[in-house]
Amino acid sequence: MRLAIDIGESFQIAVGAIRANKARGALTTLGIIIGIIAVVLTMTAANGLHTRFRQSFAAVGADVIYVSRMPWVVMGDFFTYRNRPSIQLREARELEQKLRGRGIVNPTMSTQRDVKYRAETISGMRIIGTTEKQLLVSSGRPQSGRFLMGSDVTYKKNVCVIGVNVRDGLFGSTNPINKKIKIGRTVFRVIGVMEEQGGSFLGGPNFDRQIYIPITSYVRAFGGQRGRQSVSVAVKAPSKEAMEDFEYAVIGEMRKIRKLRPSEADNFSINKLDTLVGAFNNVMGVVLLVGLLVTSISLFVGGVGVMNIMFVSVTERTREIGIRKAIGAKRRSILLQFLFESAAICLLGGVIGIVLASLLTAVINAVLMPASVSISIVIVAVTVSVGVGVIAGFIPAWRGARLDPVEALRYE
Repeated sequence: MRLAIDIGESFQIAVGAIRANKARGALTTLGIIIGIIAVVLTMTAANGLHTRFRQSFAAVGADVIYVSRMPWVVMGDFFTYRNRPSIQLREARELEQKLRGRGIVNPTMSTQRDVKYRAETISGMRIIGTTEKQLLVSSGRPQSGRFLMGSDVTYKKNVCVIGVNVRDGLFGSTNPINKKIKIGRTVFRVIGVMEEQGGSFLGGPNFDRQIYIPITSYVRAFGGQRGRQSVSVAVKAPSKEAMEDFEYAVIGEMRKIRKLRPSEADNFSINKLDTLVGAFNNVMGVVLLVGLLVTSISLFVGGVGVMNIMFVSVTERTREIGIRKAIGAKRRSILLQFLFESAAICLLGGVIGIVLASLLTAVINAVLMPASVSISIVIVAVTVSVGVGVIAGFIPAWRGARLDPVEALRYE
């Protein structure tokens, strides 16, 4: 009960002291404001990058396994992967036969070619040879027209489905359906336009700059029948829960197809969205740690400023401390008074910093990437600001609490 009374009295005295020195308190909070803005923006930027990453690679699919010659994230000796044999279309079709009824298998091949429509040309478009099963292993859907059908693949039709960036670059406001474009040296008829998917994040693929054609037409137009180009095979698992067991099944079937002995290492790679997420989280963890360490310097400077002002405050109120001790105030009351004053100064700076950081975050969200100040970030910012105040004010408060009342009353 007595502790609660001391806390209440100390809080009132601390607020009164801050009001009596508004200009000094405002200047003292400036360092804390800058530090809190830096901390909040660092955390919101990290969350925004993570959200943008998930959005950019949503088309990869969380329940899809990708079998390819090279891993998406190369760890170790690059030459080990470079010397692997390419995955051939024949092997992809054999894997499809072995997994029939257990998973959906979709082989793809890709290259880059210039695309032309009349006088308009776009360089370096990603051309993907695929099948009608692409829609089953990917989240992308046609915005207009239709996607590839089984008959397009079977009869090697020269048809294509383009991304929105390709449509805008070649056709502008003209409806591209049934228009003929030239991919490399081959003419294809546009049968559909994919919805906007985004991408091109941190060097990743831009899904809106892609053109889908039947894989059989791809082989006829761009080669790759005899292993000159490697095939990537997307295998959709029955469910997310069955991913782990299904992954072992895919590895086992691929080893049989490639006739690998039990002692031989896999000469192919298994890639998943989790592979990218894990690599991204590792990188962002380091970036966030470095960012917080750098921003903590501004908080440290702000804390030093608060400590300096609290030493000045204790010195100015030495006689007041002596009077309070003379009429019965305990060390704890004096200690709490100055701790509350220091914490209140930093809390005020923290609140102002959070408000300013929220405004800057809104600008970042509108211009650069998805970003928002979450409740957890606010709690961290408030806790850090109060913590800095308590730490910075402890030594001055302890010094004031230990003053001899007789010596304090003599102080002029």
